[in-house]
Amino acid sequence: VVMAVIGLLISILLPAVQAAREAARRLQCASNLRQLSLAVMNYENGLRILPAAGIVDIEKYEFKCRSGTMFSWAVLILPYMEQGTLYERFDFNVSILEQRGDPQAAQFPLMLCPTDGAMGRRFVDSDLTAGRPFGKGNYAAYCSTYHVDLQETPPGQWPYAFPGAIVNHGKRLGEVTDGLSNTVVLSEVRTRDREDDQRGAWALPWAGASLLAIDRHSFGASEFDPDDFTKGMSQTPNCQGPIFDMLYKCGDQEGSQWEQMPCATWAPGYPNGFISAAPRSLHPGGVNAAMMDGRVKFLPNDIDEIVMAMMVCICDNRKIDVEGIAR
Repeated sequence: VVMAVIGLLISILLPAVQAAREAARRLQCASNLRQLSLAVMNYENGLRILPAAGIVDIEKYEFKCRSGTMFSWAVLILPYMEQGTLYERFDFNVSILEQRGDPQAAQFPLMLCPTDGAMGRRFVDSDLTAGRPFGKGNYAAYCSTYHVDLQETPPGQWPYAFPGAIVNHGKRLGEVTDGLSNTVVLSEVRTRDREDDQRGAWALPWAGASLLAIDRHSFGASEFDPDDFTKGMSQTPNCQGPIFDMLYKCGDQEGSQWEQMPCATWAPGYPNGFISAAPRSLHPGGVNAAMMDGRVKFLPNDIDEIVMAMMVCICDNRKIDVEGIAR
């Protein structure tokens, strides 16, 4: 009888203990995001410009992820997140793929959400990274409502890509006409314990590595039209399809679906012709996201994709009720 009572008590208490632990992990994750968003704004305060999405080549408005020296926004703001020593280890005169001592392989607590368990995970590929290891983290910056590869185009240019806060050339605060409190700058990403999966590689300016976009596939239709036939074809929180995360390599497509991180290997001619990835977390129901004013909100998995696109864009001039949408 005593054993039965003990077993009953354990069955009652264990879920509560697990829920309390997850609540603590989620709070820590939110605290990290808040500090990262403040680091972004401290960078702007010092240089009077927001950090660039990455140091890469730009060709006809296209952000060529695998070109230039390939330093991500996260590398650029290292001194503003108390990682000055790590920052000084980088040689900005050569490519991120040619760093002596592999500083890009580093991991540190501020870039890690305890729920994900990314510590010790690396991204390394003989072709994509020239055999160099890249440490994984859990936070990425929003650069566009369209694609990471196509972050911004001028009005009248087809397709018109509405910019996020962290774009190829770096924005000035005056260009954030929607207001800092209405604009999402950072969110969470998950990692896999596979070296061939780029997601979470914080030092690389690639989709899912350190950058995110809504990936609205407009096909000539209005970017924010809620009646658009492309409804449901965006990278919303913890998206399970129909658009998978499009990676340079998805070495285990079946396993990625079991882990609820579905991916596919990018190839020319795919319906989604751009590298892309969704914000993801293991927190039940959604992801943490940081606004430009430093507040952290919880974006639910079922958030309307048009509304989320408006939250990412810095200049659509649409009024949205952030408090009523996010938790």
